[in-house]
Amino acid sequence: MASGKKSGSGKHEQGVNGRRSSKRKEGPIVMDTKAVFAAVYDVCEENAAFFSSSPKGSAGGAVRRLVDAMRTIQEHARNLEPVVSGFAAIYHHFDFDPHIPANGYRSLVKVVRCCLLHIVHKGRYISSSRRSIFFRVAHNASEMEAYSNALCQLRALLYLAQRLLHDNSHGNLFFQEENGLNQSFIREYASMHKGCFYGRCLGFQFTPSIRPHLQTMAIGLVSFSENYRKHQSGLGVAASSLFTSGKYAIDPELRGAEYERITQNLDVHFWKSFWNITETEILASLASMTSVQVKVNRMLLVPGVAFDLPLVADPKVSVTIAPPTAHIGPAPIQMRLISYELREGQDSEELLAMCRSEGGSMSLSLGLKTKRSPPSPWLLVHYHGGGFVAQTSKSHEPYLKSWSQDLNVPILSVDYSLAPEAPFPRALEECFYAYCWALKNSHLLGWTGERVCLAGDSAGGNLCVTVSMRAACHGVRLPDGLVAAYPATLLTAYASPSRLLTLMDPLLPFSVLSRCLNAYAGVEPNPEKQVEKVSTLSMVRRDTALLLRDFRQGASNWIQSLLDQHRPTANADAVRKSVSEATLSSPHSDPPVPPKEPSDFSARKDSLKSRTCQDLGTHLNSTHTAPLLSECTPEDVSFFLPPPPDASTSSALSSMAIPPPGGSEEGSENPCEFPVGFEPLRSEQLADIPPQDSPIVKNPYMSPLLAPDSMLQALPPVHIVACALDPILDDSVMFAKRLRSVERPVTLCIVDDLPHGFLSLSQLSRETREATNICVERIREVFQGKDATAPPLPTNGHRKLERTNAVPADLLQNDQDIAQDGADHGGVFGGQTIPEEGAGLTGEGEKMAEGEGPAGLVAASNLGDTKEIGA
Repeated sequence: MASGKKSGSGKHEQGVNGRRSSKRKEGPIVMDTKAVFAAVYDVCEENAAFFSSSPKGSAGGAVRRLVDAMRTIQEHARNLEPVVSGFAAIYHHFDFDPHIPANGYRSLVKVVRCCLLHIVHKGRYISSSRRSIFFRVAHNASEMEAYSNALCQLRALLYLAQRLLHDNSHGNLFFQEENGLNQSFIREYASMHKGCFYGRCLGFQFTPSIRPHLQTMAIGLVSFSENYRKHQSGLGVAASSLFTSGKYAIDPELRGAEYERITQNLDVHFWKSFWNITETEILASLASMTSVQVKVNRMLLVPGVAFDLPLVADPKVSVTIAPPTAHIGPAPIQMRLISYELREGQDSEELLAMCRSEGGSMSLSLGLKTKRSPPSPWLLVHYHGGGFVAQTSKSHEPYLKSWSQDLNVPILSVDYSLAPEAPFPRALEECFYAYCWALKNSHLLGWTGERVCLAGDSAGGNLCVTVSMRAACHGVRLPDGLVAAYPATLLTAYASPSRLLTLMDPLLPFSVLSRCLNAYAGVEPNPEKQVEKVSTLSMVRRDTALLLRDFRQGASNWIQSLLDQHRPTANADAVRKSVSEATLSSPHSDPPVPPKEPSDFSARKDSLKSRTCQDLGTHLNSTHTAPLLSECTPEDVSFFLPPPPDASTSSALSSMAIPPPGGSEEGSENPCEFPVGFEPLRSEQLADIPPQDSPIVKNPYMSPLLAPDSMLQALPPVHIVACALDPILDDSVMFAKRLRSVERPVTLCIVDDLPHGFLSLSQLSRETREATNICVERIREVFQGKDATAPPLPTNGHRKLERTNAVPADLLQNDQDIAQDGADHGGVFGGQTIPEEGAGLTGEGEKMAEGEGPAGLVAASNLGDTKEIGA
């Protein structure tokens, strides 16, 4: 990350979470891009020359493969070097501010550099081991071929990024047209080969401590899919998965091909089933045993009953909060109350009457006469992630328990209804109702009612923002702040440089992301497939006495109970596609397209209208802090655009931007998206990506990045924690820019070398725990009332995640010497570390002085101040 302002010489600063760190004795060590490319050329040339002149013997075929891979890598590197250098000279124009060097262009360049350093590391290992009798030519040929294929695909992604530079306005990371580049990106994604990123190269861009867990997840995923539709007994399914997992563990190419097939073709119900495996009884029990033990951990079923809340503008006047009704009609709202201490009110008869047993041990300590602490002045309302289609608060229990202890606050986590059974706006309605219910019933939650913060990750981060927007429109009390971790703020299929990373990301492939967003929008096709999957998984419940069955039992029980509760009725399809009139008439939505044949859509939309937009027109217009959605004009939506660039900047951008090549004009039968002489690797089977044709994805309550300025101006202070390698990084960067443009308090914090969803991985590595602590500190700032625009306390500058292995000296040089060579060496990309053989490769980081804290991120307010959030 960026190097921040340094403190005085010799001084020690106290980190925000209490650990001390020392000032670095030298400037940050960064990577010399030219040296990296030179090292690639040298190591490939030297190895190719050696094996070309050596006797072939019985390994002649493997030797030829290795030499060909080396030559191919050299060719790709020669074509990539000017592109990488060009991007490094201009990508700072897309940063949030000079202290937050993060955007999708930077991330793409970082991934390319990381791939090159892996090649250098592997090439040097081959050079040092090739004369050994234990040297395996075939194995190393496969390794180099895998990274050669990855480099080829990265070359294609950088070309598409150059297209984005050409088609986008200055400073904008998203291409906003419906056709053109967006369709090109989807078409290319559907046909480009992705298996190389899921086999030997899986997770190469992330910190080494995460790679083994990603590999385990990939092996589990392909084994799970192989037995997903087999009608066997529970023992047969479990045993089959156990035996088939072995072949995927020892054959990375097979694993990569199968992983690619799964991500391209299986529907959202499969992903819902797999992602919910973490809620099985055996896995949930293991997570519970290793997590913090709390006094209160109970599920609540809150009846959907209307109630009144006072208006902020005039407390003598109240507004009625109606219960959720969209799609599935009135139903209780599920919430989980977590508290490290038993507080007054949390054992009241009124609250216990709403408790629901989960079939496990009692989580509320009442029989032991536990001492009751006074109510807390703070309350955290949490919305979990899961792509709007999977997981519950149970999946997020481990880090929520830790938060409750660290912050000493009660936490109310909302189990909102999931798509595709309950698409937008049902989740928003339930989350808003739960927030208002917490305001109304603070005495039941062990809370004094003083300060409240909203927090959520991914889809939950989206809900934090939209709940706050809806609270502002209703005129009720706003939260004192919200903390959104890697939030999805734009749920359209717009292309951006960071979204190009969906081609290689093992957790957020584009086809899976697209299915989740379509499900939330209510346009996910083939709901009837759900029946087959339920019958398959329900068979796992038969052999309850067998240990192997336990791995799947919890998932089967949960899915079965979910489907029984929300089982579609005869008109379920009509209900699922219902949308409020206010949404369709919004000026932010595309004009409706006349159907080619008679449609019953007009009848459907009246079946169960959402109150999301309807309420905005009925609740006290004079007290709203933001205009009604129906009153907003298109001019009110000013998607953030910086001032026009000067001549030198415009020239630099133009030198990197590439217009569409010949043959890609509209109407061309076989459009060519890449320069003549280059073609990326193609998949044997095209990905099945459902089109995103619903206008509802542009609703501001679904895509808050598209909200009008007047709605954003009503938001409380916003703290965003994003990942530099996250495919939805640009969502966070552009949303922070929009909030700053309307003069709202906002901070943006970038975590390096970790994947999307690091909160759910917080127990697996030191780096994810440190990143999780960043969210804790942001929440603490909200509770302590720290102004997001206030200048931060002086620190010793930004610190990267601590590394244990140093970069080879020939690839590094001091940043003062590099400054004159361009901006390509600063910011989020520090020095890359090279591991020992078999240890993987770390992300790019700065060398740490002994005793320095290990946190790896940087934050800045909307005034451009730098702040270290370190350990």
